Amino acid sequence: MSARRDAVNRAAAPRREIGYLGGVHELLKRVVNARVAEVLPEPTPLDRAPGLAAHCGREVMLKREDLTPIFSFKLRGAYNRIAHLDAAQCAAGVIAASAGNHAQGVAFAATRLGLRCRVVMPRTTPAIKVAAVRRFGVEVELVGDDYAAAAAHAATVAAATGMTVVPPFDDLDVIAGQGTVGLEILRQAPRQLGSIFVPIGGGGLAAGIAAVVKAVRPDVRVIGVEPDDSDAMTRSLAAGARVSLEHVGSFADGVAVRQVGALTFDLCRRHLDGTILVSTDEICAAIEDVFEETRTVLEPAGALALAGLKRAHDDGTAAPGTAVVIASGANMNFTRLGYVAERAEIGEQREAILAVTIPERPGSFLDFCRTLGERSVTEFNYRLATRAAARVFVGIEVSGRPEALAIAERLRARGYACVDLGENDLAKTHVRHMVGGRSPLAHDEVLFSFEFPERPGALVQFLTGLGSRWNVSLFHYRNNGAAYGRVLCGFEVPATERAALAAALAELGFRCADETDNPAARLFLLR
Repeated sequence: MSARRDAVNRAAAPRREIGYLGGVHELLKRVVNARVAEVLPEPTPLDRAPGLAAHCGREVMLKREDLTPIFSFKLRGAYNRIAHLDAAQCAAGVIAASAGNHAQGVAFAATRLGLRCRVVMPRTTPAIKVAAVRRFGVEVELVGDDYAAAAAHAATVAAATGMTVVPPFDDLDVIAGQGTVGLEILRQAPRQLGSIFVPIGGGGLAAGIAAVVKAVRPDVRVIGVEPDDSDAMTRSLAAGARVSLEHVGSFADGVAVRQVGALTFDLCRRHLDGTILVSTDEICAAIEDVFEETRTVLEPAGALALAGLKRAHDDGTAAPGTAVVIASGANMNFTRLGYVAERAEIGEQREAILAVTIPERPGSFLDFCRTLGERSVTEFNYRLATRAAARVFVGIEVSGRPEALAIAERLRARGYACVDLGENDLAKTHVRHMVGGRSPLAHDEVLFSFEFPERPGALVQFLTGLGSRWNVSLFHYRNNGAAYGRVLCGFEVPATERAALAAALAELGFRCADETDNPAARLFLLR
């Protein structure tokens, strides 16, 4: 063990908790003795998924952690950690910071065991999640815009009151509680079990399952799955040390973690067989798959593992034998369903999105549709821009990616300028929902995309911080039910002032990206 890694481990946990890292027996003992059965007297179901099996060419089974009393596996680790507190710790009560499922797990466990409980949640937490925690009768505080701010406040309160902090993942009793999922799978799954796909956020579930499975059935592959914009574990494993992400994606908020735990990283490094990254569109497609199979709506993090299995199948890297997918949670905000349905079509590659230039003359739209042939047009956005040519944003129903590429080539062969926007996030998030096209009045225009925290006053804070130096020429806001909304903003900024704008935006502190040269922006929004 290198001196650097040893220092990381020692800083993360007491030395007595690190001795097990040379082997898995201590953790396995904790898993076997976990007190999860007190709240889950029966294992969660392991259901066959015949529709998914047909798609993946192997038996697929869903481990239904969405069917716990809080609709998430998080109850296991939270309850096991709290159930192991001594009398003095129980008397002082517990505190946790969380924006979602961990908060519900802690609140449920503390209420069941009769302990005082305090939960700190970011102000950006959707109201449905705050209400779900409050229904247990615990104290709830809304602090800061993200988990880091909430966690810092929880630590301050714990130091002042003596309350015990219940960590969301980097704790042996929490990991052991989550590891009971692995034990249940080994008892429930057929002998030909080949692989288990597990979502990864901080790593507690993946660490617990991987350690248990490798101790009992080392032949079974355990694969972690992360969103491609929240890949802290994948990067850490590649670097050989924990990596802290500067930004994380907000869609799969249940796994949006900047840095994985020290204990969870070490366990995953030793026992995980690999990781897979998936896109937002693939996650949405997996949510739809589970709905069609079970009539259950998983949250984005809950469908992450299935998206990973489908990606492994498409890449030809899935292991032979039965594949088990962890359906880890179903705490979905209703307001996100429209966004999920919209992006699922793209994730399943059932919709092609194209930017096509057609002549600006009567009958050109009819000619264009005839060129498409017997295909359904799912969307057609057009606004008069010039008298010479029209650029249209068009969605077309297709059977898969090959057909989308073939359509684009056919259009080019017929003389149409055509750009494939199927992988362009700006086009899918903003442009397809905007009308009006280019403005002849806008000069020296630049475009930036932002993520705004979903709390009162965020927009005012943004505009106040920006000041009145540059005119806002375009503004499009979209929220998908997450803690952060998506904003596209245009500014009129002379070339000599671009550096000043960049400095002002950096000082604001909102995550942003320059979209001025994005093909979708050039085709539909900028002169």
